[in-house]
Amino acid sequence: MTTVPSVTSATGTQNTGQSSTSQSTGMNYDSFLKLLTAQMQYQDPTKPMDATQFVAQLASFSNVEQAIKTNSKLDSLLVSQALGQVDGLIGKYVTSMDGKITGQVKEVHIYSNGTVVALNDGTELLLDAGVKLSATPPETTGTTS
Repeated sequence: MTTVPSVTSATGTQNTGQSSTSQSTGMNYDSFLKLLTAQMQYQDPTKPMDATQFVAQLASFSNVEQAIKTNSKLDSLLVSQALGQVDGLIGKYVTSMDGKITGQVKEVHIYSNGTVVALNDGTELLLDAGVKLSATPPETTGTTS
């Protein structure tokens, strides 16, 4: 049985899994070039890397890099769209799905997991399925004199 040593980067440091932007999304282009250089430097001269494998690896990395850039731009677009819609929420009236929370929107907070509105009375409500939004105050139940 053969043991496999721990994986280290091209600079010889072990990846500890600490979170950073490049580690959470995978390798960046510089890391790929370092890895490729190390792979070429330490390859067996009697069995050199096949050129088609090299081109395939480069193409794969290019596709991943483009996908990461596309996702980043999509995230920016979604935030921009959400900010454009926020202006229309302030001053409107909201009612929760169960009808227990109702009021006029004073502030809007956009988070990664959704949009939260702060009402005039300080109550906060997550804008989710079933929340009613209207330009006029909701009708109150009861008798009128």
